[in-house]
Amino acid sequence: MIALAHLGRHLVVAHKPSGLATTSPDGGDSLTRRLEAQIGGPLHPTSRLDAEVTGLVTFARTKHAIAVLKDARARGAYHREYLGLASATPAPLEGEWGWTIAIDPREPRLRVALEPGARGARAQAACTRYAVRASAAGVAALALFPITGRTHQLRVHAARAGAPLLGDVRYGGPRRLVLDDGRVVRAPRVMLHCRRLTIPDAEGGALELEAPVPDDLASLWSSLGGEPL
Repeated sequence: MIALAHLGRHLVVAHKPSGLATTSPDGGDSLTRRLEAQIGGPLHPTSRLDAEVTGLVTFARTKHAIAVLKDARARGAYHREYLGLASATPAPLEGEWGWTIAIDPREPRLRVALEPGARGARAQAACTRYAVRASAAGVAALALFPITGRTHQLRVHAARAGAPLLGDVRYGGPRRLVLDDGRVVRAPRVMLHCRRLTIPDAEGGALELEAPVPDDLASLWSSLGGEPL
């Protein structure tokens, strides 16, 4: 069973586990397919998380909800906050990343952040706000706020800033860290979690939801000596 953060007439918000794709174009196993079997469908995902990423995913159950959330995005009223563990501390400690994102010419399933004026396949403007919340053993706990919603946006922007996420080997993030005391800690996946969500509820109100920090991310952070996030 998929745990739900919200179940309403117009919207469903689910807690996505790691290892499960949000959608599957070939009809294979996915969060969307499991939820449609669990609560009835069809469901339209209005946000998507990469397979390894955990946290809140929103689904529209009605055409009205789709329109409301599309309008919310256009008005800047669709807010998400992610927690990421980065392998280095970005400078400055708070700011905005605005690199354009395009398809990686070496691997079409990946993305690259472009220098200003550079041209790339399916290049799209992208914007991420970030803030360093804490640090431990050289690892930074980042609050990440996607203003746009491009494929792999947070992962690509963090890597381009010199702070790739732990476990994100495709974008230069380490899988293992050796601490000063000789201990080795391992990131089992991309250390990224959609933690908070604020959106219209499609009934005239608003939803403000939070997903607990998953055990694997919390355990890794604790092993680095970090205080609870």
